[in-house]
Amino acid sequence: MGEGMGSFLPLILMFAVVYFFMIAPQMKRAKREKKFISELKRGDKVVTKSGLHGKIAELNDKDNSCVIETLAGKLKFDRSAISLEMTNKANAPAK
Repeated sequence: MGEGMGSFLPLILMFAVVYFFMIAPQMKRAKREKKFISELKRGDKVVTKSGLHGKIAELNDKDNSCVIETLAGKLKFDRSAISLEMTNKANAPAK
């Protein structure tokens, strides 16, 4: 019986390593992005995942979209198209 448990130990350890180095950080990042999207407000400067810079002009909770005002005009985007990392970098104070 002890020999059977010994053969499962490497499999259990491998699962633990995958969980702590891949699954848990991804879940944490998804939770952080969801919180960021829910806290967006009018006037926030944002960057979309495609690299478009602008300011939020309108937020629509019905279809989870937002209108972003750019130098070229206003464009409607899905809120999930806004990049958390790029927005934080764009709004960071210059060194």
